[in-house]
Amino acid sequence: MEPVSAPREPLQQPLKSVLGPATAKVMAEHLGLHTVGDLLHHYPRRYEERGRLTQLADLPMDEHVTVVAQVADARLHTFASSRAPRGKGRRLEVTITDGSGRLQLVFFGNGVHKPHKELLPGTRAMFAGKVSVFNRRLQLAHPAYELLRGDTEETVESWAGALIPIYPATTKLESWKIGKAVQTVLPSAQEAVDPLPESLRAGRGLISLPEALLKIHRPHTKADVAEARARLKWDEAFVLQVALARRRHADTQLPAVPRRPGPDGLLAAFDARLPFTLTEGQQKVSREILDDLAREHPMHRLLQGEVGSGKTLVALRAMLAVVDAGGQAAMLAPTEVLAQQHHRSITEMMGELAEGGMLGGPEHATKVVLLTGSMGAAARRQALLDLATGEAGIVIGTHALIEDTVQFHDLGLVVVDEQHRFGVEQRDALRGKGNSRGEKRTPHLLVMTATPIPRTVAMTVFGDLETSVLDQLPAGRSPIASHVVPAADKPHFLARAWERVREEVAKGHQAYVVCPRIGDEPGDEGAGAGRGPRRKSPEDEAEKRPPLAVLDVADQLAKGPLHGLRVEVLHGRMQPDDKDAVMRRFAAGETDVLVATTVIEVGVNVPNATVMVIMDADRFGVSQLHQLRGRVGRGSAPGLCLLVTEMPEASAARRRLDAVASTLDGFELSRIDLEQRREGDVLGQAQSGSRSSLRVLAVIEDEEIIAQAREEAAAVVAADPDLEHLPGLRTALDALLDEEREQYLEKG
Repeated sequence: MEPVSAPREPLQQPLKSVLGPATAKVMAEHLGLHTVGDLLHHYPRRYEERGRLTQLADLPMDEHVTVVAQVADARLHTFASSRAPRGKGRRLEVTITDGSGRLQLVFFGNGVHKPHKELLPGTRAMFAGKVSVFNRRLQLAHPAYELLRGDTEETVESWAGALIPIYPATTKLESWKIGKAVQTVLPSAQEAVDPLPESLRAGRGLISLPEALLKIHRPHTKADVAEARARLKWDEAFVLQVALARRRHADTQLPAVPRRPGPDGLLAAFDARLPFTLTEGQQKVSREILDDLAREHPMHRLLQGEVGSGKTLVALRAMLAVVDAGGQAAMLAPTEVLAQQHHRSITEMMGELAEGGMLGGPEHATKVVLLTGSMGAAARRQALLDLATGEAGIVIGTHALIEDTVQFHDLGLVVVDEQHRFGVEQRDALRGKGNSRGEKRTPHLLVMTATPIPRTVAMTVFGDLETSVLDQLPAGRSPIASHVVPAADKPHFLARAWERVREEVAKGHQAYVVCPRIGDEPGDEGAGAGRGPRRKSPEDEAEKRPPLAVLDVADQLAKGPLHGLRVEVLHGRMQPDDKDAVMRRFAAGETDVLVATTVIEVGVNVPNATVMVIMDADRFGVSQLHQLRGRVGRGSAPGLCLLVTEMPEASAARRRLDAVASTLDGFELSRIDLEQRREGDVLGQAQSGSRSSLRVLAVIEDEEIIAQAREEAAAVVAADPDLEHLPGLRTALDALLDEEREQYLEKG
């Protein structure tokens, strides 16, 4: 059998030894490409057909674009300016066309000579530059260009394919230069070692890796591209799933202490004092979790549930089961505010059962401690002592829990809230603190997320976890009606929205008004165009103004449509004490309307708030709108959510808002969200940036491939956990995991 290291050579060659130092430097710095293999895996974004041209009509603003078009007209103008006072200034205006639209190119000064000679009417070329607007028309200023003559040998050679690959490019390196570099290294593709086992490739009718690389970079037909992409998708899905399957397999080899609650211990005492019965979903998920905790291998479970579906209760029951069985449980929250909130709600739910160690405390009680970075030294010392002695059965904290100074008596369960803010490594660091009776034992792990994740994303990002879903809302929760308010098309709708707010307040209820911005940001005056979280198409007038701001809106409402109501503001730049005071007044019903930024997105529970108005709703993501909306309708009165936007009816932004208004199903919405964004956003934030190595795989579209790859990967790993017989796969896996480790180190 060949040695494993043999296959790496040709593709491991550094680009600087092949392409020359200048190009290699730009590729490394701007595109993250370092080796021949990296460049071969930098696939074209799309292909231009020689006969068909790009839709100039659809050019995105402010993006670096490459277009293939024909020169329709070229004119040289002279003008006077401060630099060229005697009318010696020169400007070359070239109009190019592609049948769908026209685009203006401009060259100035000495830069006009070469294009004036070369860009004659009828000439075809590729142009690259950044789209801007001048006099209400789209233009490219000083674009780089490459003529498509087809007369010299080299040009014939490089454009021989019927399809012109357009690569993801940067200002420093145009698509065609990347294309030329790819042509230089393409012969090495023959040496690419195939990560897919031969049986899998044959069974699924996939072409070999060298053939796929050739076809994706130099296709002759669209069928070539389709074949290559189908094959490369499998590589990505399969290698990623093998990495996850190996993690799962390694976990099943670790020892853990089974934690079984006693029949009349702490958990039973807690259940007895609950004022309501668990929903069917909560019972089912709790059973899955308690079964896992009773095993001798660590539980590794993802608990998904909408805001308000009772995840915290299910997690608390798991923590109590572990304490009951003599262990300790730790809950890790992403922010201090959330840690404090969990601590409050858990001690409230437990009542006297959280009074362990106190005189007169019930016999099964335990101590619940909070540990955050900003605690005073004395409180922190006491908390650390309670953990080390085992006095505290439950600890709730932030990243401070991961520090070396934190020692547990016997950590049996780690609960992580809002998973995507913690990397795999942080999960592992906390689990490394498991220590039972002097032996190293891995704690069980429960990960909670309130962002509904479509099944395939869960399989790709959290493929090393089993998944439980809470999809019922507890009884007593009211439905939320959502409507889009088109402020520009129908201004009277907005007036009606404020009337609705007044009506709710008159009934004794309260309202939220959410804005994208605070309003005292430095350099705000008029500079805010496009400061929202999203950029959209240039025809949007609404986009020209800064996003609406809390301070301005609160002021206008208090003086205008909500005059006479008690209006307060809440935003992230306020002092923590002021924030708490505002929230307390709102919770106590002393404020009618709270005008806030998205700080209210997590963890604010005011059952009396029934209406939420979201200003400039198009500036928020779908999942974010869904999370925000979850803040109303938490009591017995029905909730109302109004999505205010100035976007025109036909725009993509309006379609997105209509989708949010039409369904309360978070899983459905997260699919829509994903289809609108690139998965990289979702995968990238998921695991310390590590999993966004997807190049051709689209998580939602390629659902079937991911599911099949997961099965194949599980079978391969079960048969050969160390992949001894699959050197190509080991190489690919090392490359993926290296990238993962590298990115983790970069993020510190």
